[in-house]
Amino acid sequence: MVKTVTERADVLLLLAEVFRAHGYEGATLTLISEATGLGKGSLYNFFPGGKEQMATEVLAAIDRWFVDRIYTPLRTASDPVKGVADMYAATDDYFRSGQRVCLVGVVALGASRDLFGEKVKDYFAGWVDALAAALRRLGDEKNVARRKSEHAVLEIQGALVLARAFNDAKVFSRALKESEARLKA
Repeated sequence: MVKTVTERADVLLLLAEVFRAHGYEGATLTLISEATGLGKGSLYNFFPGGKEQMATEVLAAIDRWFVDRIYTPLRTASDPVKGVADMYAATDDYFRSGQRVCLVGVVALGASRDLFGEKVKDYFAGWVDALAAALRRLGDEKNVARRKSEHAVLEIQGALVLARAFNDAKVFSRALKESEARLKA
């Protein structure tokens, strides 16, 4: 069933799901039109730069979500332990307990990686850097905090892939809990 689109933000949410399901390369204008309920003319009215602009704006919206709900709280929480716990809770919520693939990861692995490489890099670097900042505030030395942060993001992303491959959201939930416990240890 097609959702009625009333605002640009609605369109971005629907576009994100098309790109998640089909990748940038497989997201045809026909699929996008079907998902949004907008004709090609309306889509180009919203996005004169075509599919590339659509993907760029979707990636920017994802980045804003992560900055607001994960990166900034990790950097500014008065209690870094709570900031880390909140990161895992927000991550679980965002990825719907492993039922939603990481669109940035899809782009990173697809042929469009070169087109959006800086956005992909910024997404992962932002996450690693913000988590490392929280771990440093918890007393970890800079290099240790960085390695632990990279490992945690790697676990989250890997858990998404494995949960999807096994069609088992418990894989994702278990991995998040175990990853969080390791960081708190």
